[in-house]
Amino acid sequence: MSERMTMDEVLKEYGVPQIKLDVHATRSELLKLREKLMAINELSHQEEQGYLDIDCKLFIDVDDIDRYLSGELDTVGEIYAFPEDIKSHKG
Repeated sequence: MSERMTMDEVLKEYGVPQIKLDVHATRSELLKLREKLMAINELSHQEEQGYLDIDCKLFIDVDDIDRYLSGELDTVGEIYAFPEDIKSHKG
């Protein structure tokens, strides 16, 4: 089971984020995703944790989905961007 970092832990480890993006999904979307993530876990005999991996490295696992669906979490996940993550385009 994964543990989400609290905002205090984020601030202590990384400093103040420039922005925070919240991730929301419908119940049916989450149940489909949960099914796929559980299949990874089952096929690997619990050796691998199924997670959603996108370019910005937002990890959403089964525990996050369950906690979101139960109302314990306000969002499925958060993406934090820090000043050093923001690059300027030079054309």
